[in-house]
Amino acid sequence: MVTPFIMPALRKLVISIALIAPMVATTLQSALAVDFPTAMSEERTWAGLTTKTVQAGDVNWAYSEGGNPNNPTILLIHGLGGSRDNWNRVAHHLTPYYHVVAPDLPGSGDSKIAADYDLQPATMTESLRRFTETLRIEKNLNVAGHSMGGTIAGLYTSLYFTETQSLLLVDPAGVFATTKSPYLKDPTLLRDLIVQKPGDLKKVINIAMQDPPFIPSDLLVAQEKVMIDHAPTMSKLVEKLIVLNQSYTPDTFGTVVKSIEAPTLVIWGKDDKVIDVGVVPELMGLLKDKRPAVILDRVGHTPILEAEQLVVQAYLPFLAKAIATKNKFAPAATPTPAPAK
Repeated sequence: MVTPFIMPALRKLVISIALIAPMVATTLQSALAVDFPTAMSEERTWAGLTTKTVQAGDVNWAYSEGGNPNNPTILLIHGLGGSRDNWNRVAHHLTPYYHVVAPDLPGSGDSKIAADYDLQPATMTESLRRFTETLRIEKNLNVAGHSMGGTIAGLYTSLYFTETQSLLLVDPAGVFATTKSPYLKDPTLLRDLIVQKPGDLKKVINIAMQDPPFIPSDLLVAQEKVMIDHAPTMSKLVEKLIVLNQSYTPDTFGTVVKSIEAPTLVIWGKDDKVIDVGVVPELMGLLKDKRPAVILDRVGHTPILEAEQLVVQAYLPFLAKAIATKNKFAPAATPTPAPAK
């Protein structure tokens, strides 16, 4: 695992776990107790991000934004039960060169939804489109998604291919015929990954990460409480995924993947216990414009946290080349009329 960094303003290392929920780790140097919101705020600052909110459609979005708005935009989408902070470690390496936007998905983190919001990937994808349109970042967008966020990123890219410049998939969820994962074979097991009572977070961490970091008890307890408070919403989402699994098949999932036109990079943790690396050949066989998959040894389901430097090393050159390549499906620019003489 990558050696922890030390943030200048806060001698704490804050790590966010991606599939199920964010979590926090610290360096052993500091014994100071720090409340969870402050820790997250400090990490966003370190990553070059600021917190913002916007109403788009029927969602009140909380999101992080950083980098020069005149640079190409990267949209970072977190996974099931996670938050925008899952991407902070990666965003730290992106904001010096790109405009970065990382939202909390509907019902996650600090984004607010109505009680009757239809929690499922397709609905969240359409809500995400309203979000990008409201921020006016939908043109030439570079999309990245982890786990369930990868599913949403892929669906978004397939639907809005004329305006998507590139796609990054990190251990993406999907309906795979070749999977050996118990969580994909029997989605009811996802219920076991919801943090509903004290002690559940440690169990989830051990599943999601190959080499879990040290987590001080004060921050562990604080984050676990936040996750327990979100458990009812998470349960609704999991139950929806269980129902959807009864109607979706590898063929229907493959139809979506085959319709992705953007250059695509796949990164996977070799020791992923949630979505096994064995599905990578199947996924790669469906993608049209793909680069060789990057498989990371001794990394679990959360490469964006366990090995963010390796993720960035693969992503930055891919991104630069994709941005330099014209999207062949983009509509031709309308010429500006000459001023009347």
